[in-house]
Amino acid sequence: METNTAIKAFGALSQETRLEVFRRLVKQGEAGLPAGDIARELGIPHNTLSTHLAVLVQAGLVTSERQGRSIIYRIDFGGTRDLLSFLMEDCCQGQPEICAPALDSVLQGCCVAPTSQGDIQ
Repeated sequence: METNTAIKAFGALSQETRLEVFRRLVKQGEAGLPAGDIARELGIPHNTLSTHLAVLVQAGLVTSERQGRSIIYRIDFGGTRDLLSFLMEDCCQGQPEICAPALDSVLQGCCVAPTSQGDIQ
């Protein structure tokens, strides 16, 4: 991940509502949540939420998919994993392989993007 991409992602998460949306979507995993449900849960207007979700999508942390009249938002597993990997890249005095088991244990099964066939990569 490039530094500018990481800065964009950190900027997106540095706002309270967006961080709360991101955390709720992390809890939902692949199922995601409709925008209307997120707005109700957080008690914020739909247009305000839409702006926050757009920032998270632009930062590569969230994806959206239209299902009928609803838009379902999900964590972008690849973007999330890339950001966490970026944080760990220089750990252990430049020996990331030492920290790799810690990163893998945190991300195992949760931040791996599904393939188009529905399998886990």
